[in-house]
Amino acid sequence: MQPTHDDPRIDQDLVAAINGGDAWAFETLYWRHRDWVANLAVRFTGDHALALDVLQETFLYFLKKFPGFTLTCQLRSFLYPAVRNLAIAARRKAERLQSEDGELPELEAPPPASTNHTARDQLAVVVTALPETHREVLLLRFVDGLSLNEIAEALEIPLGTVKSRLHNALDTLRRDPRTKEFFGQ
Repeated sequence: MQPTHDDPRIDQDLVAAINGGDAWAFETLYWRHRDWVANLAVRFTGDHALALDVLQETFLYFLKKFPGFTLTCQLRSFLYPAVRNLAIAARRKAERLQSEDGELPELEAPPPASTNHTARDQLAVVVTALPETHREVLLLRFVDGLSLNEIAEALEIPLGTVKSRLHNALDTLRRDPRTKEFFGQ
């Protein structure tokens, strides 16, 4: 059976099929989630080439779970910690290799001070300034579309902590004059 990218089976059914020896089911899961994994890896590494390496390593890690793997949560919740850890490790390794080559790591320049920022640019600046833990929860909720329970599973933290971090992040955005317009105040 050839894989279809619009396979109607849910992820849990595809995992069961992989456990039953269906290699096309794995390919279907790969195509279904690869863009999300790659975009998440870019967010953590800041580098498209490293993100592609993380993409491959993530699905290799996932493949090694078979046979016998049971998916007890959403696949994105399961993959998130792997992507995050692999991306952070890849970024650190790349930075270490750059330093060993005698090159100084490139510093990120602050955004130019201009009054011509669009509202979206302003939002990006404010979100970037959030503490990492708050930014991570905010992006998982509103960029990746994970539910609060899925975020708690992915980050391996209590649901109350997720709610608190999300509340604090949104409160910061709501109070910042550059992003008030997004909240209709």
